[in-house]
Amino acid sequence: MKSVRILWNYMENNRLLYLGAILSVALASLTSISAPLVIRITIDNIIGGEPLEAPLLIRNFVENIGHAFWVPGIVLIIITLFRGLFMFLRGRLAAQASEGVAKNMRDRVYDHIQHLPYKYHKEADSGDIMQRCTSDVETIRRFLGVQLVEMGNSLFMVVLIISIMFRADRRMTLLSMITIPIIFAFAIVFFLKVKKSFAEADEAEAELTTVLQENLTGIRVVRAFANQDYEIERLDAKNQVFRDKVYHLIWLLACYWGGSDLLAFSQIALVIIAGTYYAAQGVITMGTMALFTTYIGMLVWPVRQLGRLLTDLGKAVVAAGRLQAILDEPREDLVENHEQPPITGDIVFEHVYFGYEPGQAVLEDVSFQVKAGQTVAILGHTGSGKSSLVHLLARLYDYEKGSIKINGRELRTIDKKWMRKNVAVVSQEPFLFAKTIRENITLASGEVDDEELFNVCQQAAIHDVILGFSQGYDTLVGERGVSVSGGQRQRIAIARALITHSPILIFDDSLSAVDTETDVAIQRALEKRTDQTTTFLISHRITSLAGADLILVLEHGRIVQSGNHEELMKVDGPYARIWDIQNTLEAEIRA
Repeated sequence: MKSVRILWNYMENNRLLYLGAILSVALASLTSISAPLVIRITIDNIIGGEPLEAPLLIRNFVENIGHAFWVPGIVLIIITLFRGLFMFLRGRLAAQASEGVAKNMRDRVYDHIQHLPYKYHKEADSGDIMQRCTSDVETIRRFLGVQLVEMGNSLFMVVLIISIMFRADRRMTLLSMITIPIIFAFAIVFFLKVKKSFAEADEAEAELTTVLQENLTGIRVVRAFANQDYEIERLDAKNQVFRDKVYHLIWLLACYWGGSDLLAFSQIALVIIAGTYYAAQGVITMGTMALFTTYIGMLVWPVRQLGRLLTDLGKAVVAAGRLQAILDEPREDLVENHEQPPITGDIVFEHVYFGYEPGQAVLEDVSFQVKAGQTVAILGHTGSGKSSLVHLLARLYDYEKGSIKINGRELRTIDKKWMRKNVAVVSQEPFLFAKTIRENITLASGEVDDEELFNVCQQAAIHDVILGFSQGYDTLVGERGVSVSGGQRQRIAIARALITHSPILIFDDSLSAVDTETDVAIQRALEKRTDQTTTFLISHRITSLAGADLILVLEHGRIVQSGNHEELMKVDGPYARIWDIQNTLEAEIRA
């Protein structure tokens, strides 16, 4: 019932269109069952001269026709035209409604994904999310556009046909319904099995999509390590699993269609044989026999189609459940009705503790103080908590214990969205969209004049490089920035951060892909900035950190050393040892 309620919610703003489609189906069904009645009246009452049991208006019309057989023909043509019109309206309204529902689903799921916390996206499988937003949405659209309306058609046809058949001859009606309960029960059992089978096939397709998406994204890595054979085998393994799941689903469908066809044709044969016998004995008229032999097809096939309807319903229920699993994820409250104070970059950490999982501390008892406009360098081995520390400032995660104050205000009391507008992060692996260089740089700041754009690009040491491209700032960088080098991609990302003029600027090992000369040029340009930007530098290149106002050395989530370069070089500790090692290596390389 939950999944049905989900589908009902998705139909919001399109329910009137579905109502119109169902009304068109009812009228189309009414015209469909009218044709056999006209044929029966023609055979029994016009040709055979049997008295007609019908309202006075219809009896007078039939009596006035006489032997004008062209009149029933005209009536059948009119009925057919109206049926075609109502079927057209059904298809148009249902298609329009289902496309509207699909749009609602895509918009709603995409909007929800955009507001999920950073932790969810870090752990989620992007291929699976893509599968849900495309294939699952299409599955629901197909069900709502075709089978939902067909359900109304089958319901109207069965109810109207059985009521007319009972009035025509009860004995033949009971004979016509012998296999109906069996087909119905068969369809229910099939539905329960196919629902589970489709869920398994859908999951297998999601895994296949994930492998394909990873390979297309990381194709340069695959080529660099000549790993094509391994990746082909990996995709082939997932493809085989998907094939087997789909094969099992098709086998279930074949069993159902074969079994239901046997029952349906048996029912039709039984009605024809019984109708012929009763007509020969004079129990029923030839018109009644023609009526039943026509109606039995109209009755059996909708019931048989119940299996297809239930199949698509099962698929739609599974797809809706997969989409709802995303929508059930709690949204991140970016605007928490908290404060939005001016951010100047005064930061105080006091005994801060943080961990991604309970009981697994990443940061322990971290305390330090930074004045606005100062530069803080963070050094430490991989996994020491450097990135986690700066992620707390952007409120990508919230600390467990302790206090972080920005301009004297507790960080938890400041809106997340406000903080992220005032904290610019340049990650180690910057992401560029398949847009122009200008659009990538102005992504977060909107339209800016060329003077400001050129200025920040000069600070990021990328301006002259961009001018060297064939189309300058209007050059397309391709998907994920594939058409530019790693160093150029990082410098474009640096320019994108600088142009926001955020009071807190974080370089998360983002200078690792640039050469030492460019690194020095960027840092000198940053030092010349007149605004009071508090800068955090994370790097393994210790010469990049030496000029910082405060250097923090992290080990296992704790600050083991803090101070400026001169202070740290006077004591025996990790910083002095790393300085000596890197300088010795550079001297040996130069030698």
